[in-house]
Amino acid sequence: MAPTVDPLSPDALARVRAGERDAFEPLFRVWYPRLAEYAARLLGNRDAAEDAVQDVFVAVWSRHASLPEASKLAAYLHRAVRNRALNQLRHQRTAGRWLAQVEADPAVAAVAETSLEHAELEGALRAALADLSPRVREVFQLSRDQGLTYPEIADTLGISVKTVETLMGRALRALRSRLAARLESG
Repeated sequence: MAPTVDPLSPDALARVRAGERDAFEPLFRVWYPRLAEYAARLLGNRDAAEDAVQDVFVAVWSRHASLPEASKLAAYLHRAVRNRALNQLRHQRTAGRWLAQVEADPAVAAVAETSLEHAELEGALRAALADLSPRVREVFQLSRDQGLTYPEIADTLGISVKTVETLMGRALRALRSRLAARLESG
């Protein structure tokens, strides 16, 4: 029988960082139940919690090369799940308020056009993000989607805080310019 490898060991994480899918699966199996329980406590809904944790693991795999060292992995995963859960809660509250307003005052439904414009702007933002270089996009998304601070991003990616600041500046300038061009042409 082959010896089992601790999925939380530095060697196993090095294999995950190298893109070895068979090393990622044990990591997923160890962390998924723990993180799902944590997310369920935050969200109060098991299905939503499982969705949040699955989203986090998809994001983790997409950035497997930049996983933190073993001693920081637990904090990294918990923070990612917490941020995802808080984003879901914010979205639920916003959607609930919107529905309550529409039901209470049909005139609010006229604001739907503004909502459509917002959706178009979000589409333009997604397209502008896709045009960024992978490293610039990764820094931007770690900051905006995961809620990480510049020092946390630097630590996660193994770069300096100054580099994070530079890449974030590039992202913001590029997004402003691309969005302005889209809004002028649309």
